[in-house]
Amino acid sequence: MRTIIIMLLLTFGISAQAQTKKNKNAKYAIEVNGNCDQCKKRIEKAAYAVAGVKSATWSIETHQLDLIVNEEKTTIAEVKKALAKAGHDTDEAKATDEDYNNLHHCCQYPRK
Repeated sequence: MRTIIIMLLLTFGISAQAQTKKNKNAKYAIEVNGNCDQCKKRIEKAAYAVAGVKSATWSIETHQLDLIVNEEKTTIAEVKKALAKAGHDTDEAKATDEDYNNLHHCCQYPRK
């Protein structure tokens, strides 16, 4: 009986340690296609619309979106989906042709 209890405690202890803790202030940098100040406003607004995004700053020069997110509330994949819905491509989520075509003509970046 004692052996069974010890084995159960060991098993529970190992499985409890295997769970990953999610970061409340995870930092990410992702590439987002865009061209201008209008794009900057749209990209940052789309990122902030995702619950759990604490900070979003997009650079026109580098096309890099710097994010701070609460991983307990969202994932980077969800942010990328929101950006694509706003008309901006990322490495994992591409905007539909309809969403892309709804962008102002100066915001329509060359697509790959």
